Amino acid sequence: MEERKRLGRGLAALLGDMAEPETMSEQARAGSKRVPIDLVHPNPRNPRRHFGEDELADLAQSIKEKGVVQPILVRSAPGRANHFEIIAGERRWRASQKAGQHDIPVIVQEVSDKEALELAIIENVQRSDLNAIEEAVGYEQLIAEFAYTQQDLGQVIGKSRSHVANTLRLLKLPDPVKEHLREGRLTAGHARALITAADPVGLAEKIVEEGLTVRDAEQLAQAPAAGEAKPAKPKKAKDADTLALETSLTELLGLAVAIDHKADGSGRVEIKYRSLEQLDDIVRRLKDG
Repeated sequence: MEERKRLGRGLAALLGDMAEPETMSEQARAGSKRVPIDLVHPNPRNPRRHFGEDELADLAQSIKEKGVVQPILVRSAPGRANHFEIIAGERRWRASQKAGQHDIPVIVQEVSDKEALELAIIENVQRSDLNAIEEAVGYEQLIAEFAYTQQDLGQVIGKSRSHVANTLRLLKLPDPVKEHLREGRLTAGHARALITAADPVGLAEKIVEEGLTVRDAEQLAQAPAAGEAKPAKPKKAKDADTLALETSLTELLGLAVAIDHKADGSGRVEIKYRSLEQLDDIVRRLKDG
């Protein structure tokens, strides 16, 4: 476990504590070099599979104007002399190709297959570059291949054990629901509500078509199959800011959060948990500040 903790801290040091490119550590800049872009190759085991074309186009335009400000992290490509395999930074590499760059700045780190996969997953999770399904697949790889426990994994990536467990549960969803998640039509909060639903595919379609909130999805998923498919109407419609805050807190905690805000400024925040383990996690977070 100590080795895994050091791994997480080591990645942060390599990438300037996950800072923005403009604030990247001078040590990392000094250790970089430029190599021909056609000698750099993606990691076939990178958990990130989805790269939005609009996002890549915007980054490519920035690279045309300013270049690649932050080097990508690579290792020597196994079995290919003078070639490199990306550990972290595939999005920058793809955008550089679109921008017509002939070479790219890299930081070379000689690591094992195991460490390369760990670093790729941790880097993407810390940067929030993965959708919820990609994140879950990455966790599953580390647990299956390298004997991580959920607790160990949570400590390395800076997430709670319950967050890891809840994210892994998303892999149980039917493929059409997973596709909504990959494409951003559903949030992880919506998807968690669908896990126990009688008809997750049908409910997912309803959520997408009607733009339902996470709380609506939870009410629909918990309703009996016969005759109670619609969520109970609230006494008073919530304003957009309150709904957005509910969604934000639900995503942050991995638990359903409801806010009852009154006109006089008072109100109530309700956090729903389904197990003592989730309750323990809430208590720990409050104690730790």
